[in-house]
Amino acid sequence: MTAHVTGACIGCGLCPNLCPAVFTMTSEGVAAARDEIAPEYEAQVRQAAESCPVHAIGVDRT
Repeated sequence: MTAHVTGACIGCGLCPNLCPAVFTMTSEGVAAARDEIAPEYEAQVRQAAESCPVHAIGVDRT
């Protein structure tokens, strides 16, 4: 699984709060995702994507 954060991100901080192992906040104040997501974090990543208020998280199953 991979995830990406789009330019629609408003920097609310929800995703790193839900899954800090995958999401971080950048110096620009928006979120970023790690390239590789370990299987044990997949449920948290899906929850973050579903909870994002602006739908800025894309999830790809590989």
